[in-house]
Amino acid sequence: MQDTALLTARAPFRPKVPPPLTRPLGLFAFLKAVRENPIATWMQAHFEEFVVAGEGAMGRITVVSDPDLVRYLLVENGANYRKDDLQRRVLAPGLGNGLLTAEGDEWRLQRRTMAPIFSARHVAGFTAQMDAAGSRVAKRLARRDGAGVDVVLEMTRTTLDVLERTIFTQGLPGDPDALGRALTRLLESIGPIDPLDVFGVPGFVPRLGRLKARPALRYFAEVVDELLDRRKAALARGEAPHDLMTLLLAAQDPESGKGLSDLEVKANIVTFIAAGHETTANALTWALYCVSQDEGVRDRLEAEADSALAEDGTMALEKLPFAKAVMEETMRLFPPVPFLSRQALRDDRIGRVKIPRNSTVIIAPYVLGRHKKLWEAPDAFIPDRFLGERRDAVRRFSYLPFGAGPRICIGQSFSLQEATLVLAHVVRSVRLTLPPDHPPVTPLHRVTLRPKEGLRMIAARRH
Repeated sequence: MQDTALLTARAPFRPKVPPPLTRPLGLFAFLKAVRENPIATWMQAHFEEFVVAGEGAMGRITVVSDPDLVRYLLVENGANYRKDDLQRRVLAPGLGNGLLTAEGDEWRLQRRTMAPIFSARHVAGFTAQMDAAGSRVAKRLARRDGAGVDVVLEMTRTTLDVLERTIFTQGLPGDPDALGRALTRLLESIGPIDPLDVFGVPGFVPRLGRLKARPALRYFAEVVDELLDRRKAALARGEAPHDLMTLLLAAQDPESGKGLSDLEVKANIVTFIAAGHETTANALTWALYCVSQDEGVRDRLEAEADSALAEDGTMALEKLPFAKAVMEETMRLFPPVPFLSRQALRDDRIGRVKIPRNSTVIIAPYVLGRHKKLWEAPDAFIPDRFLGERRDAVRRFSYLPFGAGPRICIGQSFSLQEATLVLAHVVRSVRLTLPPDHPPVTPLHRVTLRPKEGLRMIAARRH
C-alpha cells in the first residue's frame, strides 16, 4: 500500500458508486443485475480479498486482484489465458474481428501493423493537433458562459476532433455529432450482457441488443465504406497521408507477405473510432465531474493550466504534471475498461487456488483501483497519489486502466497525452459546476463506464 500521509490532510471528494454486495444474488437476480449494470454485482469480498473463486451463473470464476498474480496471469503465463468467449460474443458483433477481438496470428499481424503510429515518438508528434482540439473546445465552452452544456457530448466532439487531426487525417465522413450518437446507441445496445451469451447459446439465435444495434451498425458500415473508398482513391493518386488508414491498407506480414483483408481493415477502423474516442471522452467527462466537486483540486488545476499556457495560446505539456495526475486518478476510480476476462486453456494453479481448464479468470481494473489492500482511502479522489515519489510507489499491476501484458492498450500514451491537454484547456477557459437539480452522478457499465444519467453542467467563463 502507498505511503499516503498527505492523503488524509483534508476531506477529499468521494464519488458515488453502486455499493458492493454483502451476500450473493440468486441466479435470476444476478442475471437481471448484470444486465442492468455489471459493476453493481461486485461483492464486498472482491474489494477486501486478493483471490475470490466460486461457481456461479457463468460457471467457475476466479477474480484475481493480487498484483503479483495479475502479472503471472497476464505476462508470465499469459499464453495460457485467452479472451473468453463471453467477451468475444459481446464485442464482436459491434467491433468485428479487429485488434480488440482478434486472436493468435491475426492479432499479432494487426498489432505489428499499428504499433508504429502509437510509438512514443510518433505520439509526441501529435501534441500540436491535440492542443488545437483542446483550444477549440475551450473556446466553444467559453461562448456558453452562464448556460448549460452537455459534457458527454462536448468531450465526444473533442475526441473525434483529435482522431480527425491525427490518425484519420483526411477527416471522417458525415456529421461528427451523428457519429457520436451512433456510437452511444451501439454501446448501449451491445453493452448489456444478454443471458443467452452467459449460457453460451449459439450466435445465430437473435439477441435483443444486437437487433437494437442494427441501425447504428448500418450507419458505421456506410461511414467506414466511404472512408475506405476515399483512401484507396488517394493511394492510387499517390496523395495518401501516412496515417493509420494508410498503414492498415499497406500492412504485410513480414513472414508470409500477407496483408489485411478489407474486412479486417474495416473492423480496425470501427475499433479505433469506438475505442479511440469513447474511452478518452468518458475519462475526461469523469475528470471534469470530479474536479467540479473538489475545490482544492480545482484551484490547483486552474492555477497550473494558467501558468502552462504560452503566449501563442498553446499548452506546455511538460508543465502539466497535476493535470496528468488528475487524469490518472480519475482512471483509477473510473477505468476505461472496468474488467478483463480470460479463459484458461489448460489447468493451472495460483497459490492454493486451482484454475480449471476452460474456466474464467477476471482481473478487474475497477476492483483493483478500489481495493482496500492496495490503496489508502480507495474510494476517495486524491490526484496526489500520482505525483512524484507517490507515483513511483504505485505497484505496476495494481493500476491497470489500459490493461497489461502483450494486449495492453496500444493507444495508452496517445489517450493520456490527449486527455491531459484537453483537460488543461477546458479548466483554464471555464469553470464547470453541477446544477442543483442534476440527478445523482453514478457510473453505468456499458462496455465502458459512463455517467448513468449523462452529465449536464453550467459553464462560467474564467478568461
